[in-house]
Amino acid sequence: MMDRKKVLIIRFSSIGDVILTTPILTEIKKKYPNWDIDFIVMDKFKDAITYNSNINKLIIFEKDKYKGKNGIQKFIKEKLKGEYDLIIDLHNKFRSIYISKLLKARDKCEVLTYKKRKWWKSLLVKMRLIKYKVDNTIIKNYFKPLEKYQIYYNGENIEFNFLKEHLEKIKKLKIENFVVFAPGASKETKKWPKENFASLAKLIKKEYNYNIILIGSKAEEKDLSKINKLSGNICINLAGKLNLKESGAIISKAYFVVTNDSGPFHIARGVKTKTFVIFGPTSPGMFEYDKNSILLYENEECSPCSLHGDKKCPKKHFKCMKNLTADKVFKIIKKSS
Repeated sequence: MMDRKKVLIIRFSSIGDVILTTPILTEIKKKYPNWDIDFIVMDKFKDAITYNSNINKLIIFEKDKYKGKNGIQKFIKEKLKGEYDLIIDLHNKFRSIYISKLLKARDKCEVLTYKKRKWWKSLLVKMRLIKYKVDNTIIKNYFKPLEKYQIYYNGENIEFNFLKEHLEKIKKLKIENFVVFAPGASKETKKWPKENFASLAKLIKKEYNYNIILIGSKAEEKDLSKINKLSGNICINLAGKLNLKESGAIISKAYFVVTNDSGPFHIARGVKTKTFVIFGPTSPGMFEYDKNSILLYENEECSPCSLHGDKKCPKKHFKCMKNLTADKVFKIIKKSS
C-alpha cells in the first residue's frame, strides 16, 4: 500500500466544492507522499484549485468541447493517457461516473466514490415534504471512501492558493484598513437582502471607519451598485474588476469578510481570514465553524428548506434572511472582534 500509485481525483465544480477537496489532497500526501495525484476540474472553476502543491497535474475539462458520451471518450483519449491505479470520484454525477467506468475498464484500476445524499431525500426536500437535514459535513463525506487506505478526516483545514503577482495587483489599488463584503450567491434566496448589507456597511463605517470593499462578478455589478447607493456611496465597488485569485488575495488582507453561503466563504477560510457567513434556506450543517469562521443564522422554523437555494422563498416571507438584521450581525461582529 505504500508503493507509488498514480491517482486521479475528479471534482468538476463548483468553486466552493472544489476548494473543499483540499483537505483530501493534504491527507493523501501526508499518508502517501509517493503517490502522484492528477486532478480533473472544469475550466470555469480551475482557479479554485490551481497552484495547490499536492497536485502533480491539473487536468482541465472543457465543457463545450467534450459534450456527451462521445466527448468524454475524446477527453479520455486526449487528456488521460497515463495508466491510473486509483480513481477518487468526489463528484458522483454522470460525467465523473462515466469517466471512472471507462478508466476502470481500460486500466483495471480501483474506483472510490463519494456518496451523495439519498436520492429520495433530495426529492422529498424539493417537493417541500421534509426539511433539509444533512447527514454529515461535505468534507467528512469526501473522506469516507478513503478510510480503506487509512486516510481519515483531520479537520476543515482548507487551502486557497494564489501568487505574489495577484497580491501585487491588490497593493496597486492602495486601499488600506478594509473589510470585504461578498453579497453574491448562486441562487436568490441565498442572498442576504441588499438593504441589510448597506445598513451593515454604515454601522461598520461609523464604528471602525473601515473601508468597505464589495467583491463579485461582472454580472453582480448592478446588485453591488445598489448596495453602495443604499449605503450612501461609502463602499468601494470592485464587481467584475478582480479574478478569483485576486479576490483571494484581497480577502487575505481584509480585517474580516461578510459573505453569503457561496464561494468567497471557502476562499476566506482557505486564506485564513476571519469570516462571518450568512445562511438562510440552506443547511449550515454542511460545514464546521470555529473562532475564525462565524455562523450567522436565524434558525427559523421553516429553515433549512432547500438543497441549493431557490429563485424565491417558497413561503413568500423570506424570514430566514429578513429577520437576520444588520443590527444583529453587527453585534456579533463587535463581540468577536
